[in-house]
Amino acid sequence: MYKIKKTICVILSLSLGGCYNVGAKRLGDDQDKYSSSIIESNKRQTLQNLIRLRYADTPGLLDATQLISGYQFQQSAFLGVASDTFPIRPNGGIAAQLQQNPTFTFQPVTGDAYAHSFLSPLSPASLLPLAMGGLPIDVLMQLSVQSINSMSNNRPFSKNTGDVDSNTNYNTEEFFELIHNLRLLQASGLLEIQLQQSPQVKEKSYVTSHVFLNIYPTQNPNLEKITQITKKLLNFSPRYKRMEVVYGSGAPKAGEINILSRSMLSILGQVAYQINIPDDELSSGGASKNVNKEEGSLIDIKYGKSNPDNKFVSIYYDKYYYWIDRKDFKSKLAFTITQMLLELSKTNQSTGAIVTIPVNK
Repeated sequence: MYKIKKTICVILSLSLGGCYNVGAKRLGDDQDKYSSSIIESNKRQTLQNLIRLRYADTPGLLDATQLISGYQFQQSAFLGVASDTFPIRPNGGIAAQLQQNPTFTFQPVTGDAYAHSFLSPLSPASLLPLAMGGLPIDVLMQLSVQSINSMSNNRPFSKNTGDVDSNTNYNTEEFFELIHNLRLLQASGLLEIQLQQSPQVKEKSYVTSHVFLNIYPTQNPNLEKITQITKKLLNFSPRYKRMEVVYGSGAPKAGEINILSRSMLSILGQVAYQINIPDDELSSGGASKNVNKEEGSLIDIKYGKSNPDNKFVSIYYDKYYYWIDRKDFKSKLAFTITQMLLELSKTNQSTGAIVTIPVNK
């Protein structure tokens, strides 16, 4: 009997001692899982907005602003002696329960925050530094830039037959030649982007940011040819060591490059317009016709009746699944850059409607 009591006491002490480390043990696991869950949720929300725009449906954002994950550890133990038995025998038991009660707080993006996130153009001083971090500048500009100087990013599929300006030359070929060359120079280390902040101006509570572009000389004959073509397209003046990139369109001032950047709604709309949807959805009149396959698209979004296994992100909308294939690197890269631009466009939200969802597990 002494041995039995000793064994029970040891078990009780071990169970009581283990409960104090629950939070520390769960921290890393929870951080990884919740982080992955939020990222995947944001990816689905972006794809959902793309598909909704393709169907002329209203896009929207619902941001997770707070996550509280609480734990409750309950335990009990008893030890007694059964007096109605012979010989007298001790009895006891141990019970423990761990409960997790996460609470998520969401806030819809509305009002000024909606206007800023969806309708305000992204500034060149915010866009170009992304290329400094290693993002492919050609994909970045094809997504976020409407025009560079007089070179337009309007592809033919964005114009319809019969439009007043359907025959106008927007120098689109020069635009795509330019961003291709910029990517080659970026990969060769010959393209430099500098971000400079001016001193704080009196009676203003913000600091103005300026972004400059510079192209280094090279002894490589092939790269030198690309450098000369790129400088000519950008009207690079030999009087300036670097050119300032400013928001604007048309012919720039001396020493400047005009970039007309897009708003987030325009970026999503350009991508959405290139999404092909099922023929029965077109015949019902619920969406406009599909674009020509030969025009291509930065993001290839597939559709089907069943949810595929090998998907990067997928959503269900109007009787069909839409997804991006996990093996399609080009589409994944463009989609990820779109996600980053969406996060870049967000602003601090004022207190508004809040949705709090407690989850009991």
